[in-house]
This record gives sequence, C-alpha cells and structure tokens, in this order.
Amino acid sequence: MLKVGLTGGIGAGKSEVSRLLASYGAVVVDSDRIAREVVEPGTPGLAAVVAEFGPGVLTGEGTLDRPALGAVVFADKDRLAALNAIVHPLVRARSAELEAAAGPDAVVVHDVPLLAENGLAPLYDLVVVIDASTGTRLERLVRLRGMTPDEARARMAAQATREQRLAVADLVIDNDGPLEALEPQVRAVWEQLRERAAMRSG
Repeated sequence: MLKVGLTGGIGAGKSEVSRLLASYGAVVVDSDRIAREVVEPGTPGLAAVVAEFGPGVLTGEGTLDRPALGAVVFADKDRLAALNAIVHPLVRARSAELEAAAGPDAVVVHDVPLLAENGLAPLYDLVVVIDASTGTRLERLVRLRGMTPDEARARMAAQATREQRLAVADLVIDNDGPLEALEPQVRAVWEQLRERAAMRSG
C-alpha cells in the first residue's frame, strides 16, 4: 500500500484532483467529508459536541448548526481546541478503517487541507501538492465560490503559505492554467504513484 497525502491551498483545485485520482482507481480518504460524517445525527460524535457546547449548536431538525458552532470556536482558540479534541480522533479512526479496507496494493490518497499547517507530512509515504498562484486562487474563489476579494484573501491568509506547502511536497501538480491542462498532469502523477505502490508490494 502507498499512503499519499494530497494538499493544496483553498482555490488550488484539490477537489478536482481528488476526483480524477479516484476515477483512475485511487482510494481517496477525504478528511473534510469524514469530519462531517462523524457528527451526523445519531453519532457519538454529535452527542459529544452537544455535551461540550450545548444544544445551541443544533438546528431545529437536530443536525449540527455549523455557522452557530463556527461563531463559537473561531473566536476562541480554547473552544476550537475542545472541538478538535472531539472530532480529530474520530476522523483519524474512520480514516484508518477506510485505509485498512483498501487492500495491500492500493494507492490510498488522503485529501488533507491542513497537511502543511499541522505538520502531517511524515504520516505519508509521499506528499502531492496542488499549486496555483495567489492571483489564480483569488480569482477562482470570487468567481466559483461567490466570496468577496477580502473574504478570499482572509481565507487564504489563514492557511500555510505557498512556500510552506511546496517545502513538504514530493510531487507538485501545477494548476495555474485551464482545467484541460490539469488532467494530463494528474494522470502522469497517478502513473508514478502506481509504480511506487507496485515496488512496495513487490
């Protein structure tokens, strides 16, 4: 098995690269999606969040009210740490389950937005970084996600710098251009990952 960490700044195109890799046969473990799954209604994760933060973080339907929770935790580092102490172990456990089910010769791609920020590169056999210029990412966030330029800049500033991400990269995918320029690069990276996985299992 080859364990790959996939990361990139907001607006770099990580979700598109994940989708392409999955279409080629990678087992993609999406930490953001798992973080949502582990606090769905009826889960121990949601019960723990409500026990910590109170019923005010629930909607009328009993689902997690993300804006309400966000308003609490993003204004207070200690409250954010309390939330992470609940969610992160659950995400790690679920990720490990998915990885274990993948099989010995699989390429398992962990889609990890904050890989560089949290010093997670050593957890993976190699790290793939999707890179795009600040200007390109800003334009995408405004055009595709409806953010104002100031909102986009604030989100980008809260993440690692481009240089910090590139410093942990084993392979870099340049996504500064149009979508059609991305696919051949991702396919080339996939071939390299398959070769490395075959060498490990062989």
